[in-house]
Amino acid sequence: MANELVINVTQHGFRIALLRDKGLIEYHVDEKDNSFTVGDVYLGTLKKILPSLNASFIDIGYKKDAFLHYSDLGPQFRSLNKFVQLVTKGKHDEHGLAQYHIEPTVDKVGKIADVLSNNQHILVQVVKEPISNKGPRLSADISIAGRYMILVPFTNTVNLSKKITSSAERNRLLRLITSIKPQNFGVIVRTAAEGREAAKLDRDLKDLLGKWAEGVNKLRNAAPRDKIIGEINRASSILRDMLNESFDNIVVDDRETFDGIKQYTRKIAPEKEKIVRHYQEKAKIFEHFGIEKQLKMLFGQTVNMESGGYLIIEHTEAMHVVDVNSGNKTSAAEDQEEMALNVNMAAAKEVARQIRLRDMGGIIVVDFIDMKDAEHKRELYQKMKEYLKEDRSKTTVLPLSKFGLMQITRQRVRPEMNIVTQEQCPACAGTGKIDASIAIAEQIERKLQLVLEMQNEARITLFVHPYLYAYFTAGFPSRRIKWLVQYKKWVKLLEDSSIGVTEFKFFDQHGEEIELT
Repeated sequence: MANELVINVTQHGFRIALLRDKGLIEYHVDEKDNSFTVGDVYLGTLKKILPSLNASFIDIGYKKDAFLHYSDLGPQFRSLNKFVQLVTKGKHDEHGLAQYHIEPTVDKVGKIADVLSNNQHILVQVVKEPISNKGPRLSADISIAGRYMILVPFTNTVNLSKKITSSAERNRLLRLITSIKPQNFGVIVRTAAEGREAAKLDRDLKDLLGKWAEGVNKLRNAAPRDKIIGEINRASSILRDMLNESFDNIVVDDRETFDGIKQYTRKIAPEKEKIVRHYQEKAKIFEHFGIEKQLKMLFGQTVNMESGGYLIIEHTEAMHVVDVNSGNKTSAAEDQEEMALNVNMAAAKEVARQIRLRDMGGIIVVDFIDMKDAEHKRELYQKMKEYLKEDRSKTTVLPLSKFGLMQITRQRVRPEMNIVTQEQCPACAGTGKIDASIAIAEQIERKLQLVLEMQNEARITLFVHPYLYAYFTAGFPSRRIKWLVQYKKWVKLLEDSSIGVTEFKFFDQHGEEIELT
């Protein structure tokens, strides 16, 4: 299976699409001014303690105070808190912890009022982005993620991913990491570390220690609300977590971002540097790879499947509900049970894809087509777990209930991705009536005459809806050929399904949009 990462740079940030065999499986929007992302570390100020919830509200600069529960303080909170006080007061000059005295761990069943006090400065990390009307969720158990491992200050434990099953490999990694890690720094070894040579693991550890050192240096002169350690952007984090042998294409349409991605890829996986490409075609990158069309088709309330069935996806404040329907999936050769199994299997794959694509979180209930055979139910349950294994977010799947319902919980760390697939017509404003398409075509041709004759543009590119593209290019001589004869200038015509049928855009030879009055 071929994996491709396609990155579209806009004036507001990034649009990131992860494709598998040309099919969209993940979609992310990373805005330039997006703060409070998962992994960011801030110097916060405690504003309020809630003894009844055993929690507190922390000011880290968001419009609503962030939430910190006692259970998220982490066992090493006293060591972290003392370290922050010493560094901010200029009483600790080293970023290393070899000579630092580790304080006793925090009681698991204690009271938050016994540990924290109002207006106290505290180092916290975002573990859940602001969602709906809630502020960020925080943890004081600081960790810094790398490609092969996660660095955890103020502890000496080394833990390995449970997905590394070989006992020989587990022993090798445990001995290696224990021998290279500094005193009073713990490490969680990620699945990607399996089989990697010592030099790569050592380099990854040094990078993490470098980020910690930079954070400590910034902390010395930090003011409340300052970001101390920032997580890398979404595109780089996807590469860090997922880049492997199956990736064969990373395409970026912006030169500066291309250089940054190429440099980051060279750093974490030099053998993959050659697959990073700078997209320079005239057609928009998401249009070229067929992503715009998939976005419009996959984010609606109804999602059709190749098997003939379809899903209906409903979102509520409390949960997500998915209804599986057979549609026209019927065959005389199949009995009802066999048909239900086939549709449910196809639906399980699509549901797993939709969960990742929309970044659903919380409780997800799937209403599969009823099956009587217990073996078929077990088979569907195992298949769903298999499809969700590739999800980077933690998921839990329960077997089918007697009513044919499957319950899934998925870790929610950021707002759900949602794309509006129903639009108010820009021409009719919802009345249901628009100008005839021929009138739109004539309007475009009038603007074209203005651009080519009055403004004397040398070379232009015209983006139109696919319907209008077909109208201008059909037949011989086509209307575009007639333009060439009339104006003695070739008009580059490109179709763009992301714009409405009544919309069009002119661009000059430098790629800048021509403003029309």
